[in-house]
Amino acid sequence: MPKQKTHKGMKRRFKITASGKAKHRSAFRGHLLSGKPSKRKRHLRNSGISEGKDAKNIIEALRPSL
Repeated sequence: MPKQKTHKGMKRRFKITASGKAKHRSAFRGHLLSGKPSKRKRHLRNSGISEGKDAKNIIEALRPSL
């Protein structure tokens, strides 16, 4: 039986917290920031937590490296 591999794209984009939740960087922070208000950019600085089915899939894809 072959081993399950870690999904390398998800490994770069997500981090598993100590309590087992999937943490991710906010979207819309890469470029074209001059047209966005300071308030919006400030709120986008914070990282988010994935929930529900998405979080389960992320954790499962990262399981071999945990």
